[in-house]
Amino acid sequence: MKKYLIAIITILFPVFSACDMLDKTPLDTMSPDAFFKTETDLQLFSNTFYNNLLDKSPFDEQSDQLIEDVLSDALIGGTKRTVPKTSTAWDWVDLRKMNTLLELAPEQCEDPAALVKYTALTRFFRAYFYYEKVKRYGDVPWYDKQLGSADPDLYKPRDSRELVMQNMIKDIDYAIENLPSEPSVYRANRWAALALKSRFCLFEGTYRKYHGLTLEGNGYEYYLNQAAEAAEEILRDGPYKLYNTGDPEKDYLNLFTAEDANTDEYILALKFDYGLAIHHNGTAYTIVETQGCPGFTKKIIDSYLMKDGSRYTDRQGWATMEFKDEMADRDPRLAQTIRSTGYIRIGTSTVQAPDFTRCVTGYHPIKFTQEPSASGGQVDRNDRSTNDLPVFRLGEVMLNYAEAKAELGDIDQSDLDISINKLRDRAGMPDLVLSDANGNADWYLQSEEYGYPNVTGPDEGVILEIRRERTIELAMEGFRYFDLMRWAAGDCIDQEMYGMYFDGPGEYDLTGDGKPDICLYEGAKPATEASASFQIGKEIFLSEGSRGYVTPAGTSQRQGFNPARDYLYPIPSDERSLTNGALAQNPGWNDGLEF
Repeated sequence: MKKYLIAIITILFPVFSACDMLDKTPLDTMSPDAFFKTETDLQLFSNTFYNNLLDKSPFDEQSDQLIEDVLSDALIGGTKRTVPKTSTAWDWVDLRKMNTLLELAPEQCEDPAALVKYTALTRFFRAYFYYEKVKRYGDVPWYDKQLGSADPDLYKPRDSRELVMQNMIKDIDYAIENLPSEPSVYRANRWAALALKSRFCLFEGTYRKYHGLTLEGNGYEYYLNQAAEAAEEILRDGPYKLYNTGDPEKDYLNLFTAEDANTDEYILALKFDYGLAIHHNGTAYTIVETQGCPGFTKKIIDSYLMKDGSRYTDRQGWATMEFKDEMADRDPRLAQTIRSTGYIRIGTSTVQAPDFTRCVTGYHPIKFTQEPSASGGQVDRNDRSTNDLPVFRLGEVMLNYAEAKAELGDIDQSDLDISINKLRDRAGMPDLVLSDANGNADWYLQSEEYGYPNVTGPDEGVILEIRRERTIELAMEGFRYFDLMRWAAGDCIDQEMYGMYFDGPGEYDLTGDGKPDICLYEGAKPATEASASFQIGKEIFLSEGSRGYVTPAGTSQRQGFNPARDYLYPIPSDERSLTNGALAQNPGWNDGLEF
């Protein structure tokens, strides 16, 4: 149904291209007397917000923990990052549509209840829209009206971050108050609005804290309190619970590979349907050789705890263990996130080893990989996955709550028990104990080489543990890069992006069955029973020449993260030219324009 609704509204009101920006003749010339009258009108007009704003491929976001054979410009850094002339990220078309509905519907709608509901929905999406802008660009212009081609506000400077954030809170509070409370996994409700508020207030609070922003208005504590209160309301009063069948070896993976969104845990999801030809690329991304060969880096693999709750990086020899040994007795979520020893894809019966022709590090992702028979047996093709994708889920809300409380210095054991420890319980992991975490902070997560050395204070240990949990629980869900930005942790991008460790040429067992799966060699290719062979220095590269960590070729291009520049993206130069310089460029970016 969603597909056809989008098609209808596209016919009624053509969707403008990104280059149209805000400079358009007001849409009220399009017969307002004939539209915005009924609930159906408002639903049709607002359906495109779901399609246009919500991320349909969160699994492919590159970061310090998930890379491809060609690194993103943000990971390469240096001169690879330049000011673009235009960018789809600087696109305001959907905002104009939102403001159109908010202006015209009160005059035309004949259904008071529908008017309130869709005003609330539109203000939810306006807050979502601006969150995406603020986290990328910082200060941006705030617009809450339609703009015509002669409107001088088209050329106004950026508004303050505080003004934008306060308007976002007004929007989201209206949505919380007026959206329906009934669970509706494919439609935003008040719980989705609370989840969004917890997300963007956590972002803003931690960004201000770690970047030392002292802006006129509210301090970082205000936003962290707002995040904690919104998350707590969901945890306390919401109709949601974690998906948990009591099988910690499968529940985490099954949550993300199921065809239909789990209505217990998913607060809002994107619907995909093979019959309606609505697909995403989650399976092919990890299966098809031409999809970028994504792989997790060793840094995230080493952050997974042992199954008994102890630290893997406290084990003797942890840094140079063979794959089959480093996979033993770990947090069960690890084997549900990558191809571990004994990996059998859902819907099959054959053990599969990590595939270096499809995974650049050897730590081969599986989190959203469906069974081969899904989507009419075409799931392994490009763009044929149909498992629903989460937009907001209870797991994230729990993490938001715990982090906000810890960053405020106001966390106690009961806060961990209603959040982090429920996630750990599903995974069959021991509880996180506050006094233990703060009494013995993890050296690995504190270190400049692997972690976050800028975390300090009496709650340093528990903050680091919450970050560990967030990293593991939300892997491949599109959070990691901007988590680093809000934590002022750009140095993590400069840490090593290694893959598996190999102690030189030879045969290696990657499945744990005692038989070789991969053969590494120098010179002439030897006879081997392994199913895959790679020549060191030509087909596979190791950090110490003939031995060491797999070093993806693309990582040699890295030029470094620039903290004076790279925490924000640049404003496209064409947009600055249109405003004759009223839009100031972000610090450190040179677009050659002089006004």
